[in-house]
Amino acid sequence: MKAISAHYAKLLASSLMLLLVVVTILFLLLEMAPGSPLDALIGDAPVSPEFEAQMVARFGLDQPLWQRYLSYLARVATGDLGMSAISGRPVTELIASRAPYSLVLTAWALAISTAICIVLGAVAARTRRRWLDGSISGGSLVFFSVPNFWLGLMLVWLFAVILDWLPGSGSSPHGEFGVRPEYMILPVITTAMSALAFQTRIMRSSAIEALGQDYIDTARSKGLGANRVLYLHALPNAMLPMITIIGLNIGNLLAGSVVIERVFGWPGMGLLMVDAINQRDNMVVLGVTIVMTVMIIVANILTDIVYGIVDPRLRARFTRSARSQA
Repeated sequence: MKAISAHYAKLLASSLMLLLVVVTILFLLLEMAPGSPLDALIGDAPVSPEFEAQMVARFGLDQPLWQRYLSYLARVATGDLGMSAISGRPVTELIASRAPYSLVLTAWALAISTAICIVLGAVAARTRRRWLDGSISGGSLVFFSVPNFWLGLMLVWLFAVILDWLPGSGSSPHGEFGVRPEYMILPVITTAMSALAFQTRIMRSSAIEALGQDYIDTARSKGLGANRVLYLHALPNAMLPMITIIGLNIGNLLAGSVVIERVFGWPGMGLLMVDAINQRDNMVVLGVTIVMTVMIIVANILTDIVYGIVDPRLRARFTRSARSQA
């Protein structure tokens, strides 16, 4: 038990250090970028020196860089991500209104890509070195290489412009809130494609490796059919590496949502971040980055926990470590 606690304590400490590094680097990069939130807020409109000085003091631009950095870290530690220089609303409020859209998109894309990759990977492993395996492997390589934004634009052009079957932008009709199923189809397909291609290749390799183990030969010697050997014996063990891949893909999907949401006008955190970058709204950019980083860290920690539960080898390693310390 002590070994497990020490392992997760180290994991949590390294995750917090990673978050600090991400915040520090992005804070410095935004400070070095040309322009300032004040330029975006005032624009070309003539303003009095008093008003400009008031804005500078309001956003702390009159303070030294190190003081603004430490002040920002102190606020983040209390859950305060600052105020938007453009809308004047708290960043946490803006993110809270957009996060559900990004989470819905990521969850559906991850669920669909995982379910399909298990089937395709198993079929490819079962038909290894045949035409079906070649088709699945080749298709995975192609879709893994295709940029998400290009695929999204092509889907919009085909299904929204040419065929007029599906809406190509937004999450619901104009003036309505929430998510309508028909608005989800194209962004979910686009988001899921790269994850599906990568997961299918990993699943195929893992299933082929599992089919070459000794316990598979034992199952075959008992007269079990090929399908029963594959689905009852090989796939459960082949799924272990997929747990790690699924956890990593959560981060990839969240990061990719910045581009996908822009293509489809999906009102999630990615679109919020792109708009904030264009408007030089640094607090919003930092806030979205922090929230996404925390989501990825939590996903990785949960992946580690689940892997430790389902993998008997990892449990045995912790048990031996605990016994050696006793």
